[in-house]
Amino acid sequence: MNNETTSLKEAMKRVDHRLQALEAQFKELDFTKDSLTQRFEQHSKALASQAAQDELWTAVLAPKFTPMELNILYSYVIEVLICLHTRVLEKLPDLVRGLPTLASVLRRKVKNQRIRVVWESVLEECGLQEGDITALCTFFIAHSSKAEYYGAKVRRMCIRDVPFLITNMVKNQALQDGLLRAVQVIEKGKAVRAPEEQKSSLKELIPSVRN
Repeated sequence: MNNETTSLKEAMKRVDHRLQALEAQFKELDFTKDSLTQRFEQHSKALASQAAQDELWTAVLAPKFTPMELNILYSYVIEVLICLHTRVLEKLPDLVRGLPTLASVLRRKVKNQRIRVVWESVLEECGLQEGDITALCTFFIAHSSKAEYYGAKVRRMCIRDVPFLITNMVKNQALQDGLLRAVQVIEKGKAVRAPEEQKSSLKELIPSVRN
């Protein structure tokens, strides 16, 4: 009887050890599953982001603007980017030397909360969003080597209905929205958003800032 009891106890111990080993393996597999799932989600987001960027670049280069049309749109983009940079510096006068370009603002806001808060407040004041800035900066980078700046008077003499030009020529929604809002900011001081919207590596830009 004692031998049977001893054998049973030993068997129970082996079973218990085996269960503990299996439990450890399951925990390890569960951890691996979570890790792989997280990596997959990050990879999926990266692919989606890359696809969106590729689509935006294609959209920026696709329209066959005349030189005059391109210069007019480029001029609005330039003025908006200068305006944003200027407003940020007005709110951060002690950082003027450290933020000589808009690109420096975009870089430093990632790690500097104070700059990020000011940047977000400036965007809100103008009726803009980060997606608009991405579209405008992409447009600037793509066309800055060949486009020329036109002042307000020249722009009005050349084309009276710039929004129609944008909606007619630009089919990518993100780029179209960004350009339309750029025109609104310069002409009206703020981009006007529809009610449904309310619910819901960059090169150096503009080395000097002037009103």
